[in-house]
Amino acid sequence: PGPAAMEPVSAAVSAVLPAGGSGERLGGATPKQFCGLQGRPLVSYAVRAMERVSWISDIIVVVSPENIETMKSIIEKYGHKRVTVVKGGVTRHRSIFNGLKVFAENQSSNRLLQKPEVVIIHDAVRPFVEEEILLKVVTAAKDHGAAGAIRPLVSTVIASGEDGCLDHSLERARYRASEMPQAFLFDIIYQAYQQCTDHDLDYGTECLHLALKYCKTNAKLVEGTADLWKVTYKRDLYAAESIIKDNLSQQICIITDLKEAVAQVGFLLHESLKSQVKVEAISISLSKNDSHLQNIFSGECYNFLCINDKEYATEEIQQLVDMLEKSNIPLLYPVVLILVHLSISENISFSIGLEELTKIKKFAREVKKKNILVYGLLIQCK
Repeated sequence: PGPAAMEPVSAAVSAVLPAGGSGERLGGATPKQFCGLQGRPLVSYAVRAMERVSWISDIIVVVSPENIETMKSIIEKYGHKRVTVVKGGVTRHRSIFNGLKVFAENQSSNRLLQKPEVVIIHDAVRPFVEEEILLKVVTAAKDHGAAGAIRPLVSTVIASGEDGCLDHSLERARYRASEMPQAFLFDIIYQAYQQCTDHDLDYGTECLHLALKYCKTNAKLVEGTADLWKVTYKRDLYAAESIIKDNLSQQICIITDLKEAVAQVGFLLHESLKSQVKVEAISISLSKNDSHLQNIFSGECYNFLCINDKEYATEEIQQLVDMLEKSNIPLLYPVVLILVHLSISENISFSIGLEELTKIKKFAREVKKKNILVYGLLIQCK
């Protein structure tokens, strides 16, 4: 379900995203969280995934000291909101602890952050987390004190002896892989970190284990979705990029006004495209608040084709862009908006004034900053 279908959360919720890894297993000089996918750093996708959830108040991104300015520039470039950058520690647990301290000790120099009732911990290199699983772990954490996503084990886990030979194997059906996101009552996970030994902080990796070990809190395990995997190796970057491209091309919405000739073009496009992608075709007046269009905006559509026979239809285009912004669709993935001007005339002419062309180009540049990619198409009909 889309964001509009989610039940509101009756608790203050914030998120901590550890992003301090060096990316050794990925190879290359750039840490994996800053590698580009479709022109955008991987960490930006994870931040957007949190940012598009209206009930998450604050997002803490914890990075290594040498990458603080890089992260701040990403926040500014991509217009991230509600984000605070925190200096990480030398290990994963120490970085998460630093992120939690911002709420407990008001260490943020930018603004006073409210201590949440529930805190989400999620890896910055897991870019495809959806609101539904976030809601499930937060709700479970409220009831049980801690919760985390899990997935079935893909491979059998074995233990080797000192001689390098097989010692024993685990029964795969009894075990699960611990994934992210995880959620905790803030006071529980913060208390656990405060009691941590240096050994746990330096060598541990599992937050749910800390809550159990130090606060006797048995986490509720929530079945996760297949897209919660972590970008670890270079091949994972290619897989992530493929998923992003696939998400962007699964559905298109054709919007026409109510005039018969324009609606007919929309119908013909629908018929020619429906065998290739999921197509929704609607004829509406953009000057009215159409509930059908609002429902589409609350779904998973990232491609819109708007057909009209008005010359450049500036007001309608701006209204459509405003509706897209309010829907939060562009927060996670780029939205493609193709504007088709249908010229129904005996006089075959594609002339366009330089002033109008300049306005259109300027408009496209401005909305690109909002993750909306605008293209224009002139079609002459007789």
